[in-house]
Amino acid sequence: MRLEGSCHCGKVGFRCESAHPYPYQRCYCSICRKTQGGGGYAINISADAATLRVRGAKHLKVYNARLREPGQRTRKSPGQRHFCGECGSALWLFDPRWPELLHPFASAIDTKLPVPPEHTHLMLGSKASWVEPCFADGDRRHREYPKESIAEWHARLGLEK
Repeated sequence: MRLEGSCHCGKVGFRCESAHPYPYQRCYCSICRKTQGGGGYAINISADAATLRVRGAKHLKVYNARLREPGQRTRKSPGQRHFCGECGSALWLFDPRWPELLHPFASAIDTKLPVPPEHTHLMLGSKASWVEPCFADGDRRHREYPKESIAEWHARLGLEK
């Protein structure tokens, strides 16, 4: 499925191809929450990094989150969070450890996305105290990251495009 997205001010637009377009993961980690500010969670989608095409690339900025783990020194995440330097809209995440993947944020996608039949709530151990997750029957809940990948979730439910 072709995904088309943009920032709020319209200075950056992008498109990519995705075999896994269902926005089913709700991440409650502090990085997603603080860089996107949405509802206490963020949702990303998986796409083919080789298909990414960007308009307005000169307006892009990249943020590498600071990872703070108990008993360890703070370190820079290799994950590159791309955002518009004009309006601040979060656009996609790219991590060089998995160069074939791109993770557009569902909040930046303009294409009509399919509605997932269930959701996976992850990083619930990091959610803010004020966040009240809305769980539906069949939703999966994880204190940290689930073992099931985005591709595996789509395959299990027969939802690959």
